[in-house]
Amino acid sequence: MLLPVKWLKDYVKIDKDVRVIADKITATGSHVESIDSPGEGLKNIVVGVIQKIEKHPNADKLVICQVDVGKEVIQIVTGAPNVFEGAHVPTALIGAVLADDFKIKKSKFRGEDSFGMFCSYQELGFNVSVIPREFRDGVLILENSTKAGEDVLPIIGLHDDIVELEITPNRPDCLSVLGIARETAATFGVPLNSLDINLKEEGEDIHQSVNGIEVQTKQCMRYYSRLLENVKIGPSPQWLQNRLMASGIRPINNIVDLTNYVMLEVGQPLHAFDLDMLYDKRIIVRQGKENEVMTTLDGVERKLRSSDIVIADGKESIGIAGVMGGMDSEVTENTTKVLLEGANFNRESIRNTSKEFVLRTEASSRFEKGLSPVTAKLAVDRVCQLVEEIGIGKVAKGFIDVYPDKQEELEVSVRPKKVNDLLGTNMSVEDMVTYLNRLEIQSVGTEDKILSKIPSFRTDLYIEEDLVEEIGRLYGFENIVPQPLRGTLTRGNKPDYRILEKRMKQYFMGLGYDEFMTYSFISPKSYDKLNLPVDSPLRDSVMVINPLGEEYSVMRRTLLTNMLEMLSKNANRKRKQAYGYEFGNTFTKSDVEGDLPKEKMNLAIGFYGEKDFYFLKQTIEIGLKSIGLYPLTFERERELPYFHPGRGAKVFYQDYYLGSFGEIHPEVLKNYGLKERVYAGELDFELITKLDKEEKKYKPLPKFPSTSRDFSFLLPVDVEMGKIKEIVVQEGKELLEDFHVFDIYQGKGIEEGKKSVAFTISYRGKDHTLTDEEVNPSMERIVKEIEKKLQGVLRS
Repeated sequence: MLLPVKWLKDYVKIDKDVRVIADKITATGSHVESIDSPGEGLKNIVVGVIQKIEKHPNADKLVICQVDVGKEVIQIVTGAPNVFEGAHVPTALIGAVLADDFKIKKSKFRGEDSFGMFCSYQELGFNVSVIPREFRDGVLILENSTKAGEDVLPIIGLHDDIVELEITPNRPDCLSVLGIARETAATFGVPLNSLDINLKEEGEDIHQSVNGIEVQTKQCMRYYSRLLENVKIGPSPQWLQNRLMASGIRPINNIVDLTNYVMLEVGQPLHAFDLDMLYDKRIIVRQGKENEVMTTLDGVERKLRSSDIVIADGKESIGIAGVMGGMDSEVTENTTKVLLEGANFNRESIRNTSKEFVLRTEASSRFEKGLSPVTAKLAVDRVCQLVEEIGIGKVAKGFIDVYPDKQEELEVSVRPKKVNDLLGTNMSVEDMVTYLNRLEIQSVGTEDKILSKIPSFRTDLYIEEDLVEEIGRLYGFENIVPQPLRGTLTRGNKPDYRILEKRMKQYFMGLGYDEFMTYSFISPKSYDKLNLPVDSPLRDSVMVINPLGEEYSVMRRTLLTNMLEMLSKNANRKRKQAYGYEFGNTFTKSDVEGDLPKEKMNLAIGFYGEKDFYFLKQTIEIGLKSIGLYPLTFERERELPYFHPGRGAKVFYQDYYLGSFGEIHPEVLKNYGLKERVYAGELDFELITKLDKEEKKYKPLPKFPSTSRDFSFLLPVDVEMGKIKEIVVQEGKELLEDFHVFDIYQGKGIEEGKKSVAFTISYRGKDHTLTDEEVNPSMERIVKEIEKKLQGVLRS
């Protein structure tokens, strides 16, 4: 935001250097980016009054002017197309310095002497974007009230410093001269010269000309309007143009300039309609219609949406509310009646519309930050006051104000003790109350509590801590003496799951696995790649409201989609083998509507290469055994469609289901572009953390030899190895040391529907060497139970 310092001093009588002001208001929260002195370096430029113009005898496009510059009349040769006798023009005398350090010397044009130069806005250092259109191709013509020989710089505002401020998004009230004036007055402890508005209202009653204002959308919280009559459209006074250009806005005509001026002054965007161009002389505020078309003031035809707020007359839309008006109702040189709009719109709606049309204006940038509805009346009335003062029209009697839900006054209390505790100060209650009142936050206080009434323009103050900050910044954060930390120091530590995660990572790295790290966002199409049925619970994912794209539009329910994507990328890069693991969160919808999703940490393991199913099983088994989860039991996985039929397993510890693993289904591999066999699994790491057993039991090395027996059974093909293990563990009792399957065979020599399973059972005694008489009963029971429960036949 650009702020002319002289404009600021209209509201705050402060006789201090601009740098002192800038430093002080920066310290209290309104950050000054830069200070510009636009007239610095310019000199010897005065008002010249053209007394006589003659054609140049040797050039068709040049004229010779006799110019009164106060002390003398000088001759200037110019090619400016807009000069005329009697014109008051900025005149650079010999020795003058213009913008870009351009120096004026005596010159001769086609044989005629020239003792100076007429100046345009650009030659005086103005940016072309703020120059009025009528002066872009010619010299600047000043008002007739200026005197010959008078210094030009004060007349066009170049003697004033301009401060550039960075305004934080939570302070839209500071996007105005009045807002910064409040901050400056509070900072320096001086009075604020508030606006005093009294209107003559010399016109007819507004209701005789305007047929009403109808607000049909809740996105418009207030619509305040007044009527100007007998309006004389023309250029604005020089002082008004100066302030607009210094603030970065190009002057257009007196009415439009006044709406822009007041927007800069009080922070409320305004709009002016030519009443005679409104069908049925009324205003309707409504939502747009899908594919409704209108042309905005920049000459662009725009297609509206139902989510846009529009201003319409009795026939069609005439403006995009809070963003830009329409061509059909703009104020022109023929306008005599002007309907002023001061409204308050929903900030989110304005922001979305501005983004959709890629149309960011001074109005939209203010509305999207959230304005107080109270300011709408102040702004419109201020325009009317200036219209009467300048004498360019009359204000009609009365106004129309649609304001159904008035802004309620907010009261916030703050405890003095909390103020001092948070800031580390020892302020008195009186000082705290004084600081708040200086900010126009009406406050009264006791030792226990300060009660504050929040002014309407402070839309950022809601809670106690907000007031603590206000007190602190006026007290001066630089005045707060550093205090030692208070409280009990405690030693931090990692949570259990992080400690266990680190241990498991070291284990995986020791086996040659790499750690994968992937996004929590995935595409809904990832579930199609896993061959999940349409009604699978895994498809009920948490949707991302504002995704970067379709491929990141849902929160993952499983880590396997990411694991397979990573393995696919490795295979595409011609890596012969890849082994990876990932610890990551999965997300499910909350049972309570409106609550955040539930997060659960899972562990995914996957690879392709030389290893097989049993390596993955061993990876899981030994890894979990290292943290005390042993023995594990395994069951065939029959439910998850992304595992190869018959080559997947569920993992259990006691009665807890820990997860599943296996060979990935060929169709899923095809979906991911994988040609190698892939083995992967996913475990519930959150549950594993809860079951983790920290205690370690010492087991001495065995002193006595073990004895082993090999068995080979003919079994039905659907018998799982886990069932055999259950019998062996049950019948082997305390003598059993190990059970190991070393061969499974189907094919030639084995009848159809059967398979040959060979396994080893090892026994060991704790205090002596076992004899056959001690081991044989256990083996006999095992054989009998396998034959009985599993229909097994012992092979000879």
